[in-house]
Amino acid sequence: MAAIIETNSATEATPRSTRSVRRTASARVRILGWYVSLLAIALVGTFIVQRSYLIDREHASIDGALDQEVGEFTQLASGIDPATGEPFGTDLAALFDTFLTRNVAHPDEAVVTILDGTPYKADILGASLAAAPIVDEWVNVTEPVRGDTASAPGPIRYLAIPMLFGGEVRGVFVVAILKADRLEAVDEAVRIGALVAGSIFLLASGVAWFAAGAILKPLRSLRETAQSITDTDLTRRIPVEGDDEIADLGRTFNSMLDRVEAGFGAQRRFIDDAGHELRTPITIIRGHLELMGDDPEERVETVELVTDELDRMARIVDDLLDLAKAEQTDFVQTSPVNLGDFTRDLAHKAAALGERPWVVEEAADTVIHADRHRLNQAAMNLMRNALEHTPASAATWIGSSTENGTARLWVRDDGPGIPIEEQSRLFDRFARGKVGRRTTGGAGLGLAIVKAIAEAHQGRVTVDSAPGQGTVVTISLPIGPKHAGQEAS
Repeated sequence: MAAIIETNSATEATPRSTRSVRRTASARVRILGWYVSLLAIALVGTFIVQRSYLIDREHASIDGALDQEVGEFTQLASGIDPATGEPFGTDLAALFDTFLTRNVAHPDEAVVTILDGTPYKADILGASLAAAPIVDEWVNVTEPVRGDTASAPGPIRYLAIPMLFGGEVRGVFVVAILKADRLEAVDEAVRIGALVAGSIFLLASGVAWFAAGAILKPLRSLRETAQSITDTDLTRRIPVEGDDEIADLGRTFNSMLDRVEAGFGAQRRFIDDAGHELRTPITIIRGHLELMGDDPEERVETVELVTDELDRMARIVDDLLDLAKAEQTDFVQTSPVNLGDFTRDLAHKAAALGERPWVVEEAADTVIHADRHRLNQAAMNLMRNALEHTPASAATWIGSSTENGTARLWVRDDGPGIPIEEQSRLFDRFARGKVGRRTTGGAGLGLAIVKAIAEAHQGRVTVDSAPGQGTVVTISLPIGPKHAGQEAS
């Protein structure tokens, strides 16, 4: 049964991967498809425009040749008949005969003459046009006509000029040119252009395929990174190069992974810390409950012990929650705080911590930008820590000052001091000192919370201590851009 379930899971996982690959491939194909389509449309449009231009140019060339033939015929008509030495006058037959005799036509040019409504004479190519249906139209022209038509030798372009005498059409002079060879030259030029453009098209499409792959490579890396992420490994990141939109996407994805990793790390640390610290009180509570007898006095003692352990668990959970919140952007909510008033208030509040006076060494009457609640929490942790680790006879001080845009709040005592080897881990979670008269079973989270609060204010916490010389713990914070140096009223 287990094997069947495992097989089904693998079967379900494969289509997801296949779908993911298909999505990436289809994106590449779509990009290439759009590129190829636009390129093909551009090339086809170019060929159509090019062919139209070349055909128009050939028509213009043909029209020029037709006009040249008509010009030569007109020049001859205004001249002298070589047979009589007299002007041609109305003798169209002599004019047509002389022109056909003298004219050396191009192989694709044809001349057809019409006299008194009947085809008269033509050159060799023109003779093949005599039976064409277009001749009936030429016979009836009354003004110059230019056009295209089909014929036995092939498509032609012609120019028909009527010969008017006394307002009547006595004849028609027609010159025509076969278009087949000229259009074939146009088509050949287009074919060569298409061959060259086709090669460029294939080459450009291949380059575009690899270019699309290179452009989509960060997306594939993003997909692979996302697929490789598990709740136990959030360290992979996408290599980002350049400043384009895909690079911005990679940076945004990496930033998201940083936040996710930080969130998972905070959650994991919270679970580890909770398991680490709550295990002892739970064990104590369970052991005493299992051993509790029927003696009323014993029951009262057990209830008191269990209540004390539950209170301790509640404090541990509160401290762990504070440390977890310290990694969130809204952990501190800053507002203007009068540092001098705040320092004096702390001295009054400290009276509730024990039968020991607190002396205010210095109070800087400067307004800083800080979270009053969190700063109070950090200071009270320091003051409580000083009371727990010094003898009842030890003196304690609190003070504040400002210098060079930095506000300092410190707690000082003349207790036994802290060994140098312990100072490096003083602000670590669950760190407990060995020196002093610790009277409570703290979890060792108080100074870690102080450090978290200071760093959330873009500040730091430092310790200055030596065995037998007392201890000074100082919280240093930036005064704040809005209230730097502003004196309290």
